Amino acid sequence: MHNVSLEASHHPDLRWRLEDLDFAPIDCARLRQRDDLFLLVCSASFIESGTDTYTRNLVDYFADDAEVGTWLVEHWEPEELQHGRALKTYIHHVWPEFDWDGAYADFFSEYAKLCTLEQLEPTRGQEMVARCIVEMGTTTYYQALNTVCDEPVLRDLTWHIRNDEVQHYKHFYHYFLKYREREALGRPKVMAALWRRVAELRQSDADIALRHAAAWHFRGREKPPTFNAVSRQVYALMSAQYPIDLAVRMALKPLLLGGRMQRWAERPLVAVARRVLLN
Repeated sequence: MHNVSLEASHHPDLRWRLEDLDFAPIDCARLRQRDDLFLLVCSASFIESGTDTYTRNLVDYFADDAEVGTWLVEHWEPEELQHGRALKTYIHHVWPEFDWDGAYADFFSEYAKLCTLEQLEPTRGQEMVARCIVEMGTTTYYQALNTVCDEPVLRDLTWHIRNDEVQHYKHFYHYFLKYREREALGRPKVMAALWRRVAELRQSDADIALRHAAAWHFRGREKPPTFNAVSRQVYALMSAQYPIDLAVRMALKPLLLGGRMQRWAERPLVAVARRVLLN
């Protein structure tokens, strides 16, 4: 295994530790044929590894809120960065010839332009709504990835990450409730923040990460696939196992609809989302 920095993984409050994962049992020969799994794991490793850039913006935005700032710096950031290191370690172990650092540098030069204070929501409460949608996206991504992969170490790793993302969602939701009271944030403004963030989920960072992972992975091949072909392949693989019900439930929660109204709203949204995803 390549040496990967573990400095933040010694944080005492991490729920699991990278150094406790055993990569030796991985059947590398079988996995190396799976371009789709490589791209899903590698693109996720890029996004998670850029978390510290995003954290600085959030810490600045919540500068006078010690509760939020402390949690972001002492819990959220170390856990997200550990996700990036663990996924990078997995890539190094199975695809040791891949130049992760070079590919990441290319990705980050483009991704960093999205990580600005101007990209944050106009109010803190709305930003917490946006954070809930981001954590919904990562929770469901790792749950789907866990389902489509049959390699035990990767399944274990993706489930660890998925559970971390659920906890992050719960924290952001808790802070949303605090700012909702403070800002008297009505449902229309919550809905607007939800809509803006959901509309961005299929764009920006995920596409940038996948594009750079594919460009570097297929570099030098005689007939590399087009990005559209790559994107369709991984999207088809993930959408078949995507936990749509969970995604809709998590997305609707900040609207505080109440049990009966939430269930009433969920059914048609799940049906529409399933039709969009599977067609």
